[in-house]
Amino acid sequence: MPLTICLYLDDSGTRNPDRKTQQRQFDDWFAVGGILINEEDENKARDLHDSFCEKWGITYPLHSCEIRSRQHNFSWLGSLDKNSFEEFMRELTDLIVGIPAQGHACVIDRPGYAKRYQEKYGRQTWMLCKTAFTVICERAAKIARAKGRKLRIFPERSGRREDSLIQDYYNELRTKGMPFSGDTSSKYQPLSAEELKDTLYSLKFKAKSSALAQLADLYLYPIARGGYEMGYRPYTILRAHKKLIDDELDDETRNIIGIKYSCFEHVRRG
Repeated sequence: MPLTICLYLDDSGTRNPDRKTQQRQFDDWFAVGGILINEEDENKARDLHDSFCEKWGITYPLHSCEIRSRQHNFSWLGSLDKNSFEEFMRELTDLIVGIPAQGHACVIDRPGYAKRYQEKYGRQTWMLCKTAFTVICERAAKIARAKGRKLRIFPERSGRREDSLIQDYYNELRTKGMPFSGDTSSKYQPLSAEELKDTLYSLKFKAKSSALAQLADLYLYPIARGGYEMGYRPYTILRAHKKLIDDELDDETRNIIGIKYSCFEHVRRG
């Protein structure tokens, strides 16, 4: 069995470029991302997750949205006193930055995407998940190759149709390579179909009960929001602890294998 690096993925936002949303300041994006972790480090990450959940009596998934809003399974956070709530958040932060993994993602600004592509292609534009998934997988594959490893990909289950699309995108990467125009994508030095087939080792969907899928969720939202608000505290914490793939890359390499903020030309990062 070859050594592998594992990419755990969640998604965030609206994947349909034509769907109208109630645009707010920081959330009109579609993103696919999560964590990259060497296979031999997975058990340590699971143990840290389990210890945190056991201490706080949590028997359900850690869900970023529910924690932020203090709703549903995490409505009890709203009844904690100030000290207890701060202790919970401090220990959750310790969990996130303590796992031996790095955050990675592709984040697409939906208004920027519409401005760039819909006038040219109209309703022929493809779903945003195709762009985001193929970009993050190809960049992770480059990282795996640099480490002499294969890449296992673990998306979180979403729905039968959505999962079928992801499977199709994965198969296309291995047989045809990246789906973008060579003229516009050459600057990113994309891997060939042969290189992707050699590196992409497996695709397996994970339920929300997966500890590592939950950790991917906890990483993705700060990465996506950080594309708009550089001072967003969870994002700055990840950066301070050098927990994002970008933290170990120079500018040139970051453009090729780092976090991709796509169609952000008109975004003013706060």
